[in-house]
Amino acid sequence: MAIAESEHVTVPAARGGVGDEVCAYLLEKERLKPADLKRAEAYREQHGGDLITLLVRLGLVSERDVAETESALLHLQLVRTADLPDEPPQVDGLSLRFLKQNLLLPIAASDTELSVVMANPRDTYALQALAMASGKQVVPSVGIASEIENGIEKLYGGGRSAMGQIVESLGGESEADLEDVEHLRDLASEAPVIRLVNLILQRAVEARASDIHIEPFENRLKVRYRIDGVLQEVEAPPYSSTAAVISRIKIMAKLNIAERRLPQDGRIMHRVQGKELDLRVSTVPTSHGESVVMRILDRESIVLDFDSLGFDDALRKAFIRVLEMPHGIILVTGPTGSGKTTTLYTALSQLNTPERKIITVEDPVEYQLEGINQIQAKSSIGLDFAHALRAIVRQDPDVIMIGEMRDLETAQIAIQSALTGHLVLSTVHTNDAAGGITRMLDMGVEDYLLTSTVNAILAQRLVRTLHPDHREAVHLLPEVAAEIGLASLVEQDRYTVYRPVPSEDNPGGYLGRTSIMELLVMSDPIRRLVMRHATSGEIQQQAIGEGMRTMYQDGLLKCLRGVTSVEEVLRVTQEA
Repeated sequence: MAIAESEHVTVPAARGGVGDEVCAYLLEKERLKPADLKRAEAYREQHGGDLITLLVRLGLVSERDVAETESALLHLQLVRTADLPDEPPQVDGLSLRFLKQNLLLPIAASDTELSVVMANPRDTYALQALAMASGKQVVPSVGIASEIENGIEKLYGGGRSAMGQIVESLGGESEADLEDVEHLRDLASEAPVIRLVNLILQRAVEARASDIHIEPFENRLKVRYRIDGVLQEVEAPPYSSTAAVISRIKIMAKLNIAERRLPQDGRIMHRVQGKELDLRVSTVPTSHGESVVMRILDRESIVLDFDSLGFDDALRKAFIRVLEMPHGIILVTGPTGSGKTTTLYTALSQLNTPERKIITVEDPVEYQLEGINQIQAKSSIGLDFAHALRAIVRQDPDVIMIGEMRDLETAQIAIQSALTGHLVLSTVHTNDAAGGITRMLDMGVEDYLLTSTVNAILAQRLVRTLHPDHREAVHLLPEVAAEIGLASLVEQDRYTVYRPVPSEDNPGGYLGRTSIMELLVMSDPIRRLVMRHATSGEIQQQAIGEGMRTMYQDGLLKCLRGVTSVEEVLRVTQEA
């Protein structure tokens, strides 16, 4: 019986080929690639099934994109987890198994109507069966499949989470079993373990995490996501699944699962919710097992644009002026995870023209850049930065990018390259721009070589940006403005900054990150200070006297514009 024939179902006017419309909409919004659609269509021809369901199952599109598309095309409400009731509606004749199989979540009921959230509102059979079983008029809305699964468990299945359901199907393992490498390999290849690891990755992507930390302790396994630079603990599998989960990740990263005494590094190419992810995997042995950290490199989300990185007009013009110099060294400094590599990639994309040959040597190559020759350093076979650099110079490049200046040998070759007419970009780990000079001197680089080659040093940190809908203005007292340095930076009658307002959807009140930075351009007075080995403090004071804006001051200006909060700036700068 067609769904439109039933008096118990309320749906939009029946459409022909809504699945095709969904695909067309996803293609138009660039949420689906034409090549991926062809893959799914070829799979459907061989195995059958619903095309949209296949696209999601194959990881070619995200559940959220499909739900939002169907909501727009069918003019149905999109229901999220926050909209679900605390108690299930009382409806007779509904089986939990039927709800799970068809991803149907009843959320409200009256004498005549039943409101239900569906992952697939095009499923006329499920709607018809639900209407007949309940004897009520069905009013459908759209939901995200994973959220519907959790909602069914929360309201109808005893409150178990999706991870809890998977864990139930895992068996306990004895210590002897876990010492057997072949048994571990078999365990890691079982469906529940694969689903468990995929769920950890999927949730990390949904939470916009940059890193996943999986850490075994004496009696528990801890999973934490780094979201906007801050670690947050999330639901973790039970301790008994530790060996299986870590072995599964090591197999995905093509690491040696038998080696548990030495650190290992690898990469995973994985598709999650329609996104092609590149995961950088690092394992280290700890007292209670192997700790795993996965850095998520989302190639589709990287934006190589100075404005998006946090450069204002003055800083961007000054930095581009330095980039346009034909030779010399430009250093970017900051701690791990401060966005140095993204800034360097943005600089390279600015320099990337047909007239220039650009070669990089990185460890690892994080993002592939069109038109740029990128070399992956491999110290295990002797291809370190210094050896790669010697070969690079013979390739007649115009611009060289070195992932990091780690030792004197690398620094010396970089300096020789700059002296012979190359533009060299690199990073060092220091707290501020002036510290980059003293770090090079500490490495053993001669002062006269530094003054001859270094053109500028950019120091940066990442601060969380305020969610535009979850922030409130705070008017500072003149004394407070003077104490934090705002009064000396900008003269105003009234100083207004902003602070985050946590909400259920956004507990922190922040969304995304931006850079605060300082650019030290080498001048003759600063070169004279370098020649007499002045401290980084003296060099910084001279740069400030010449007009350099410090990272802290740049952060305060972003606070005035409502980009971030004063607490965030204090958290990541030395002025705290």
